[in-house]
Amino acid sequence: MKKLLPYLKNYIKESIIGPLFKLLEAVFELIVPVVMAAMIDVGIMQKDTLFIWKTCGILVTFGILGLVCSLSAQFFAAKAATGFGMELRRAMFSHIEKLPYDQIDKVGSATLIVRMTSDINQVQTGVNLVLRLFLRSPFIVAGAIFMAFTIDVKVGLIFLITVPILAFVIFGIIMVTIPMYKDVQNSLDDVLCATRENLTGIRVVRAFRREKKEVAEFKDKSIRLEELQQRSGKVSALMNPLTYIIVNIGIVLVVWVGAGQVNIGHLTQGEVIALVNYMMQILLALLALANLIVSFTKAVASAGRINEIFDLSTEKNEGTYKPIPNEGPFAVGMENVSFSYGNREVPALSKISVDIAPGEVIGVIGGTGSGKSTFVNLIPSLYKAGKGKVTVAGMDVCEWDTKALRKEIGIVPQKAVLFRGSLRDNIKMGRESISDEVIIQSLKSAQAWEFVSKNSNGLDQFIQEGGKNLSGGQRQRLTIARALAGNPKILILDDSTSALDFATELKVRQELQKRKKKCTTFLVSQRAASIMHADKILVLENGEMAGYDTHENLMKKCDVYQEICASQLLKKEGCQ
Repeated sequence: MKKLLPYLKNYIKESIIGPLFKLLEAVFELIVPVVMAAMIDVGIMQKDTLFIWKTCGILVTFGILGLVCSLSAQFFAAKAATGFGMELRRAMFSHIEKLPYDQIDKVGSATLIVRMTSDINQVQTGVNLVLRLFLRSPFIVAGAIFMAFTIDVKVGLIFLITVPILAFVIFGIIMVTIPMYKDVQNSLDDVLCATRENLTGIRVVRAFRREKKEVAEFKDKSIRLEELQQRSGKVSALMNPLTYIIVNIGIVLVVWVGAGQVNIGHLTQGEVIALVNYMMQILLALLALANLIVSFTKAVASAGRINEIFDLSTEKNEGTYKPIPNEGPFAVGMENVSFSYGNREVPALSKISVDIAPGEVIGVIGGTGSGKSTFVNLIPSLYKAGKGKVTVAGMDVCEWDTKALRKEIGIVPQKAVLFRGSLRDNIKMGRESISDEVIIQSLKSAQAWEFVSKNSNGLDQFIQEGGKNLSGGQRQRLTIARALAGNPKILILDDSTSALDFATELKVRQELQKRKKKCTTFLVSQRAASIMHADKILVLENGEMAGYDTHENLMKKCDVYQEICASQLLKKEGCQ
């Protein structure tokens, strides 16, 4: 939790004022029993109506002042807590945006979302309660005991005996339930993750008719969460009856001892009533402190989970190299490059060595899991090579300024990702200097202008989250246009024409041929027809380079490439 305290630095004033108002409220609360004692002993006993009305006015005044203090304390505490939550979310989102691919793969997007929502909300709630109750509850307990001793030392000893027993019961129950609450939080994470996965993949679930199975699995997780909550709830439920029994016993002792003191003239009836009120104030203060500790324990557990994300190392601009402005397309090279995901023993790529001249079109082909996407992801340094060296424009990518490197590379990933907003904003993607003319030209090159121009809103047409209001082929063409709009020196198309028909794909390839002098292009595909006209073709099998040459030469000497072409040719003939 200490690591997260800096996010409160902009709310130090609220963090101080809130507790101070709570202490002021507690002072008024501690004075009330004394005023009531005076009302009973003077006003009621002596039938002084005027004094009764005066003391009633004092009580009302204290009540109003206490309410003002309470509302002020809650306002400042809430402002500090919500501000803390805002700063923490912003910092975590910024941190996640800087995480390298391998860290995101290790943690998982579902976990990141839970940490940013459920865990931060829990920490925010804990901060709010701490600011409101951390000082108030102990102050009430200590103040009530002190006031009891000022009234009568003998009765005050009952408080000294009752309060530790009461505290022992309350905090004993808390210590038992804290591990249970941690299990509840972990189970809640499982439920939230399952919910997100099902909502995200609802189409797949329905397509494979898994609704009943998913509902059954979700029910099992929900039942486990319910059982854990009930188990912790049953233990927590012991708190109220046990504490009230102890307090009532304490009250009986106070009344019994107090009655004897009244008989001998050491106490008045009003002072006995005041002592009973102080006993009830101690009970309520300890219960509030117990709830605070439970919430704070949950907050600490969530804070630990949040710190796990902050402890993940972010990407660094390791180098300082930046290209010369208006430089032509870049050469790309790999020297004995190997790469593994996480702690996997089998490498995704092994001993890859290629030299690619500026402006060349390189096809990358291979079976599923052969390492095609991994190969192109090493070029913009989305992943760091485990062994060997990856070079762009003759410089090791580790010597490049990462932002400068990626600015010169246009990437179209396997999954066409679009964001909620206008089509123009999706194509610009933060590059505000791109004009509408450039956007339109990139749309034409990607064969997307045909369907965009038919929409009455043109570039202002609304794109739903993930491009759900577009077909798969339309999404792919828009993502190609987005990459082309930046006028990249290196263009990577990672199986980004799989949803296009052959005629449209041919037109896209023809447009890319016109850009040969402007950029070095990588075409990753499962289809031999999509890459056979490339200057050179890299054939991968199980992460190793099975061949690297032109289509004609590979057909003569590369068995893997021959099998790929033959299988696709037979499949095509079979379809006819």
